[in-house]
Amino acid sequence: MINVTVLFLEGGNFSTAAIPIEVFRGTGVLWNRFNNQEPVPRFRVTTASLGGRPACADSVLTVVPSEAIERVKTPDLIFVPAAGLDIDTLVRTAYDVEAAIARNARVIPYLKKWAAQGVEIAAVCSGVGLIAAAGLLDGKRATTHWGLANLYRKHFPRVDWQPEKLITEDRGVTCGGGVNAGCDLSLYLVERYCGREFAAQCARALVIEMPRTWQIPFAGDQVQRKHDDDAILGAQDWMHENYARAFQFDGLAKRVGMSPRNFARRFKAATGQSPLAYLHGVRIGAAKRLLENGRQSVQEVCAAVGYDDAIFFRTLFRRHAGIGPNEYRQRFGPRRLDTAAE
Repeated sequence: MINVTVLFLEGGNFSTAAIPIEVFRGTGVLWNRFNNQEPVPRFRVTTASLGGRPACADSVLTVVPSEAIERVKTPDLIFVPAAGLDIDTLVRTAYDVEAAIARNARVIPYLKKWAAQGVEIAAVCSGVGLIAAAGLLDGKRATTHWGLANLYRKHFPRVDWQPEKLITEDRGVTCGGGVNAGCDLSLYLVERYCGREFAAQCARALVIEMPRTWQIPFAGDQVQRKHDDDAILGAQDWMHENYARAFQFDGLAKRVGMSPRNFARRFKAATGQSPLAYLHGVRIGAAKRLLENGRQSVQEVCAAVGYDDAIFFRTLFRRHAGIGPNEYRQRFGPRRLDTAAE
C-alpha cells in the first residue's frame, strides 16, 4: 500500500486536492467493483493541514483534514495542491507571488523535512510556488500554470521552468500545470507507482482522460509587455497593429529611433524574446483566435496572419501550441450542438 498525504492549504482551488484524493482512493477499487472483481486498493490517503485545523480554500469553502501536518511521519508521497490566493483576493488585486506563498509559509519547513527524508513531493498549479520557495526545485525542471510562469521565473530564477509541459518530473519532485492538471498529475503518479493498467482502469472508471502532456493549447497570448522601455513598448504596439504586413525589422528600429543592433538588444532585454520570435508569437496568437471564432481554412488563416508558406505556418503553430491548427480548431473552435458528441 502506497501512503499518500494530500495537504489542505489556505486559498487556491480545492479541486486540485479533491480530484487527486478520488483518483488515489479509487485506484484498484472502482474499476474492479464496476466489473464484479474483488477490489485491490493501492493507496492509503491521509489529508493534513497545520494543526489539523479546517483550511479555508475559498470564502465559500472550508475543508477539514483527517490529520495534522505536525503528526505526519514519512509517507511515500506528499501532494501539494494549488494554494495561496482566493478568488475574492484576485478580484481586488493582481496576483502577488509573495503574498500567495506567505499565506502557507508555515508549511515550507515540513516540505523541506520530508524531502530530506527521501519522500517524493508532487505539486500542481500555484502549489508549485511553495515547493520552489522551499528550494526543492533549484536546478530542476518544473512546470506550473501557464499564467504564473513569467512571475515564477522572476521569483525563482534557479528553476528550469518549462510551462509548455503539463507534467514534469525531476529527481524526486513532480509538478503539474494548471488547475485541471491535478487530474493528469495524479493519474501520472498512479501509472508510475502501479503501472499503466491501473491508471487506465481508474481513468475509465472516473470517465476521465489519461494524462495529457502539454498545456500550451490552453495558454493565452503570453507576450511580455510589463517593462519600462517606452520605445520598445511603442514597437510592440506597432507590431500588434501590423503583424499581418510584410515588413523589415530595420525599418521598425528606425521608426522607434534606434539602430537595428541596438533595437534587437533592447527588445530582447525588455521582453525576453528576439523581435522575430515575438512577432511569431503575436501572429500565432491571432491565428488561434481566427481558428477559435471563424471558419476560414488553415491556408486562409495562414495568409491572414502574415505567412505565405502553409507548411512553415503549420510547423510554427505546432511548436507554439503543441498541436496542429486543425486539431486546435477541433478542440477550441465553434461547434454545433448536433456535432459536439461526434
